[in-house]
Amino acid sequence: MAYKHNPVTTFLAIAGAKMTRWLLHKLHRGGTALPGRVAMFFDKNLLDKVSEGMEVIVVTGTNGKTTTCNMIETAMSEAGKDTIANKAGSNMLLGITLEFADNATLSGKPKKHYAVMECDEGALKQVTPLCNPKVIVVTNLFRDQLDRYGTVKNVRDQIRTGVELSPESVVCLNADCSNVASIGKDLANKVLYYGLDVPVGDQENVDVSDAPDCIICGTPYEYKYHTYAHLGGFSCPNCGYARPAAQVAVKNIVKAEATGTTVNVEFSAAGEPKTQEVRIGLPAVFNVYNAAATLCAFEGAGFDRAEAIASLAQVQSAFGRMETYDLDGVPMQMILVKNPASMDQAMGYVVGLEQDYNLVMGLNNHISDGTDVSWLWDAHFKVCEDPHLGKVIVSGECAEDLKKRLMDGGLSEDRIQHIPDDATIIEKCRASKLPVFILPNYTYMMTLRESLGAVTGNASLWEV
Repeated sequence: MAYKHNPVTTFLAIAGAKMTRWLLHKLHRGGTALPGRVAMFFDKNLLDKVSEGMEVIVVTGTNGKTTTCNMIETAMSEAGKDTIANKAGSNMLLGITLEFADNATLSGKPKKHYAVMECDEGALKQVTPLCNPKVIVVTNLFRDQLDRYGTVKNVRDQIRTGVELSPESVVCLNADCSNVASIGKDLANKVLYYGLDVPVGDQENVDVSDAPDCIICGTPYEYKYHTYAHLGGFSCPNCGYARPAAQVAVKNIVKAEATGTTVNVEFSAAGEPKTQEVRIGLPAVFNVYNAAATLCAFEGAGFDRAEAIASLAQVQSAFGRMETYDLDGVPMQMILVKNPASMDQAMGYVVGLEQDYNLVMGLNNHISDGTDVSWLWDAHFKVCEDPHLGKVIVSGECAEDLKKRLMDGGLSEDRIQHIPDDATIIEKCRASKLPVFILPNYTYMMTLRESLGAVTGNASLWEV
């Protein structure tokens, strides 16, 4: 679709967005939605103009968007590609428009050639027709913010619509997620799949409740293996829908450590399969998926995979996602949780380290979090049975829900302390004789991270 842009309104849109963001940064605030709103007040289709001629990679899905974008953007930048990214995580149309506007001259000409954008699942259909991505990556689909999105299938259908509105895009799909893999069925776009060809962890009593039944015919799936949650080697015994072969396939996990993971990856998108060892500088199986998505995006964009492989070994955590802090000698790590799958993976990672620790958990129920927190009872709360767990601090608007869930898991009330303010939490952590892990949901993470950054030196959100 061709959009008409008036030079005067383009100038006003870009100048207004730049000025508003500058003022907000002077006030030490992030400033993404409001500047984007200013830009779109003057030109609702400004993104079309300010992304013209750029090579854009868009990443969407429930979990892993921010980290995958960070991996892709880091690899591209280290390879000498002049790249912009919405690192602050403002992933709706307003925030994405702002990042492109901020990169443009006042006449609307892009200053840099490449972009990596995290995109909300529901916003994809607004974004893709305007910026015409070279590559669209879909990470996974879990229950998340059901009060906003409805069913997982509804989210899947919205993503499919966004993909169909950009038929020239190469689409990179998680082969192990039955919801995501189905997006590629009868799609006009070129499709590449990525995934793990091997099981991970305990294969008994795996919770597949986010996708127990075939998305095509409704028959319960059968599995050859699991990685986590409903991800793995699924197949439908009725209609035959099954996990597709992955062109970027993790063939085995060589070494898994707290500092990262080494895997062997087979690449077959360009013909004869080739296997290479890949070191991922972040731990946990979900980061193996994020790295595989990154490698698939490079394949889809036609970039040199060696550049991505080299970068992945040195990759740093995105804000709030496995981010580490040193609080006067007390090691701390923050791991974002927002649904049962992410909570299970975060707690599994912490428990798997087999070291003594204290825990901070924070939960809000803002619109951007999802107002229904009943999902807590769908997560397994492995920490409650962990002999290495010390004390737990709960905070946020739904702290009492967290406390109740921890007690339901078997933790005694005297081990749980409700502390409502960041300053007191930080002082408690400063006095800890053990490492501290922080498991916050999104809006709680945003505020606590700002408070922690002020005393540890980690960059504030508005500085990212």
